Amino acid sequence: MSKAKNPGNRGPIVQTLLVLGITQNIGWGSVGLLAVVAGDIATALNMSVPAVFVGNTVFYIVMGLASPLLARPLARWGARQVMLAGSALAAPGFVLLSMANGAISYYLCWALLGLAGAATLTTTSHVLVNEVAGAASRRAIGALMLVTGLSGSIFWPVSALVSGSVGWRGLCLVLAVLIGLVSVPLYGLALPRRTLPPTPSAAEPAKPATRPVPGSIFVLITGAIVLNAIVTFGLNALFFELLKAEGLPPGQAITFASMLGLLQVGARLLDFVGARRWDAISTGIFATAGVMLAFALLLLGNGTPMLIGAFVVIYGLSAGSLAVTRAIMPLSFYDGADFARASMRIALPLNVLTALAAPLFASLLTGPGPTALLATTMGFCGLALVLLLLLARQRSHALVPAAG
Repeated sequence: MSKAKNPGNRGPIVQTLLVLGITQNIGWGSVGLLAVVAGDIATALNMSVPAVFVGNTVFYIVMGLASPLLARPLARWGARQVMLAGSALAAPGFVLLSMANGAISYYLCWALLGLAGAATLTTTSHVLVNEVAGAASRRAIGALMLVTGLSGSIFWPVSALVSGSVGWRGLCLVLAVLIGLVSVPLYGLALPRRTLPPTPSAAEPAKPATRPVPGSIFVLITGAIVLNAIVTFGLNALFFELLKAEGLPPGQAITFASMLGLLQVGARLLDFVGARRWDAISTGIFATAGVMLAFALLLLGNGTPMLIGAFVVIYGLSAGSLAVTRAIMPLSFYDGADFARASMRIALPLNVLTALAAPLFASLLTGPGPTALLATTMGFCGLALVLLLLLARQRSHALVPAAG
């Protein structure tokens, strides 16, 4: 086992988290530019604003389709090399985006950025943390998620300032330079190199072989993660519109919606502090039940500001906990190369289906109305809760102990 996986040797873990804290914020902050400049892009490329946001859908679908293909390179070369290659691809991707002159070139650029995102964002970063931190991965990933939850808060105002000065094309070039001059060198020079486990000597007893984790467990994990992600990704994108549909005036809806990000970061902090006291499956069960309780309050509230406020608080805390659960639940059953393979396989349905969640939920909200939307999301959460309870029953049969 490498020195980096020794829990007592925290230097490589801290070094890795510092690098990823910077590069993940740059990565997610960069691909989030549409929140600021979608209108400008629509005007320049003669597209509608919804058509511009399809670029994000293309990004997530390509990211999901590409993720399983990276399992073998991750096992062979390690996450650092894969992330270095991905960031080297992202920089020219933004250069090409700045040169887009129509819908086809625009979507092709987002497809290229989706390939880069599969190699650099979230899932691959968690694989890297697991390579370095080993048994301390849960707390390390929790710490990383605390920092990366701030990407929008940091990059949206900065992107607005830059685009106001040099336009959206200039913003793309600035992002390309930032990735090329900051992310690429950090991945290449500032991350600890992966070291392979030492070959056991003849005098050392061989460790007993572990049988593979049953496929049924993988299906349960994937189903629970994806169902909950569909709900939180889709609802977060429509949160302001949902509150208005529930009867809040726009000013009050903005006030309530602005609390969501802080509550989700607060939940991540709570999970980080209590990571040694409960496992990911237990967190997922309680958080999923919390989301369902929040929806029930909204259904019964009839637009009452007090109950809507309770909905925002309970949903925000629960959704924040679910974000951590999505990242760390595979650690309850997999480690090392198995964790990398499982995570990249989960990323396929996760990214593809969550990319379709916002359009689906928007059609429900603007068509049948908020009651239909909430009933649908409660159904997704209810099914996810059943899968998590089934997973908890099988938890004692897992061969790899829960990390952290």
